[in-house]
Amino acid sequence: MLSYITAFFLALILHELGHAAASYACGVKIYEFGLGWGRKLFGFRIREVDYVVRVLPVGAYVRLDMSGLQLRPIGQQVLVLLGGIIINLVAAMTTGNTRFSIMNFLLAGTNILPLYQQDGWKCGMVMLRALLHRKSALIEWTFTIAGSMCSIVYFISLMIVSL
Repeated sequence: MLSYITAFFLALILHELGHAAASYACGVKIYEFGLGWGRKLFGFRIREVDYVVRVLPVGAYVRLDMSGLQLRPIGQQVLVLLGGIIINLVAAMTTGNTRFSIMNFLLAGTNILPLYQQDGWKCGMVMLRALLHRKSALIEWTFTIAGSMCSIVYFISLMIVSL
């Protein structure tokens, strides 16, 4: 069990490093690289980026300059948003059938879903806005609700198949 938790934690850090590397390559500023959620336990700053460890050891994130990201060409926006998934897939395919590989596939597979605030949802929003040349609350809410419903149906079908 502990080895799966360690593998997941490492895959999670790798995922966020993928976003960070893509951001750096596309000239999008990173404000914070965080591990965990909740109250800040400790942190430090290197080259205008705050590295923070928080109380709840669940999750990780990279806080980007979103207005700067939105000024980039759509291809670069999608690359930054999918950077974590891309690096997880590369790691999964290059580490054989290990726990680390499984955790990377799991992280990539769940993040690509159009579930609210997941990377797939964010990419969908970027592409919808580019296609429409504007924001549309109706279309964005429809995408959010439909994407969430499809993601839930997908998870339920996986559970049924695995029984």
